Amino acid sequence: MPKVKMPKGAPSLDMTPMVDLGFLLVTFFILTAKFRPNEPVIVDTPKSTSELALPEKVILVTIDKDGRVFFDLTGKEIKKAMLMGMLERYPNIKLSQETVDRFAVLGTFGQPLERLDQYVKGDEKIRAALDKREDAGIPLDSLNNQLGDWIQEGYEAFMVDAQNKGFTIAQLRDKEGLRYAIKADGATDYDKVEKVIDVFRDKNIFQFNMVTSMESGDEVETAAE
Repeated sequence: MPKVKMPKGAPSLDMTPMVDLGFLLVTFFILTAKFRPNEPVIVDTPKSTSELALPEKVILVTIDKDGRVFFDLTGKEIKKAMLMGMLERYPNIKLSQETVDRFAVLGTFGQPLERLDQYVKGDEKIRAALDKREDAGIPLDSLNNQLGDWIQEGYEAFMVDAQNKGFTIAQLRDKEGLRYAIKADGATDYDKVEKVIDVFRDKNIFQFNMVTSMESGDEVETAAE
């Protein structure tokens, strides 16, 4: 009986499903990625061995080596409400709805309220030029304490938003509440940092976090009171 000869040929593999899967993954990461806005100031934070991550719901006050103060708060709608509260405090400042909407997606900023309209509407070159000015930074002296007002309005906007979402006071006092952090350059005079701490104290905020860097260069936070 003759032997049956099997046909010889290279096996074929349909790669179409793999290509489709690859494009789906790429599309997913593009749609879900969060792009980090450009920082108006770069600070070299002190080193630390702490591995505690910075919380998401946080008011972050940044102090550069010259003592200029910058501010940031997470949450688009919260930032809108915060800005509207500031406009009620300062009725002489007029901003368009377009400026308010653009401010809501703005990252860290450090300009007096009087220059905020110019800063928000400006392109990257204009913002960079304003950030380099010696008088940049949010005022925090006793006669013009805009930093304290930003903190107060940020807190009130956050609380209204959280309660509208159904969070209870107990939850907000526990894990869902707003946190506060100070990010200072390692070369900043302590007197400049203490002025920011005094603003927190004036608002009855006695617990906050100091942002530091690990030896690897990763940014972390370490608790301080």
